Amino acid sequence: MSDQILIAALLGIVEGLTEFLPVSSTGHLILFADILGFVDTPDGVFKVAIQLGAILAVCLIYFGRLWGIATGLRDDPRAWRFVFAVLLAFLPSAVAGVLARDFIKGVLFNPTVVCVALVLGGIAILVIERFLPTPRYHEIERFPASLATKIGLFQCMALVPGVSRSGATILGSLLMGVDRRTAAEFSFFLAIPTMFGATVYDLYKGWSSISAQAGADIAVGFVCAFVAGGLVVKTLVDFVGRYGFAPFGWYRIALGTVMLGLLYL
Repeated sequence: MSDQILIAALLGIVEGLTEFLPVSSTGHLILFADILGFVDTPDGVFKVAIQLGAILAVCLIYFGRLWGIATGLRDDPRAWRFVFAVLLAFLPSAVAGVLARDFIKGVLFNPTVVCVALVLGGIAILVIERFLPTPRYHEIERFPASLATKIGLFQCMALVPGVSRSGATILGSLLMGVDRRTAAEFSFFLAIPTMFGATVYDLYKGWSSISAQAGADIAVGFVCAFVAGGLVVKTLVDFVGRYGFAPFGWYRIALGTVMLGLLYL
């Protein structure tokens, strides 16, 4: 097995472990790929495509609930409200991602931006955790349209590598009065259309740059992200319910600071 495949497997594990944590999976992939000397495609398709493996893990773990929603669309208003909330929250980042893709990939996909975003995001988590409003929303099916839209606008911040898609949506939800468990679960479900759309669009735009080696890297990273992502999803909600998000804030600050030091030393 080549070194490139082994690194792809390691990056897949890193992706799966960090996709649903408020620590930025894309930021971790950029940093680790830089450290390990991973050779990605010119468009950086690998870093986006393997995230779909972690999303597939969510689909399987929550299959019962997702299936219930799908079958309930015939006559259950709660199912429609759930789907409507997810779609409303998905749309802002979908539009912004398409419009700003080239700028994001060309300018923001670098380790310095990631490290700064990690530190600032960590500070934001600690501040928000300290001054959380009293939760008012405990079910996704009861989200008003305005709340779902605001969470979607928060998700747009995650277009900057290092901010964290899950971190932006979870913290945005908390600020809007959503309880921790529901905020984490909504972030899981919102990841399904968001990352599926991002992966399909990136594959479409970067298809010509995908060689046989790149295809093998993506396949290996996808599988590893799927396995690692499943482990995280099963434990994250309980962990957050017990300890909150502050540990992730301290982790982000420590990682960003250490990596900035390494970059400039």
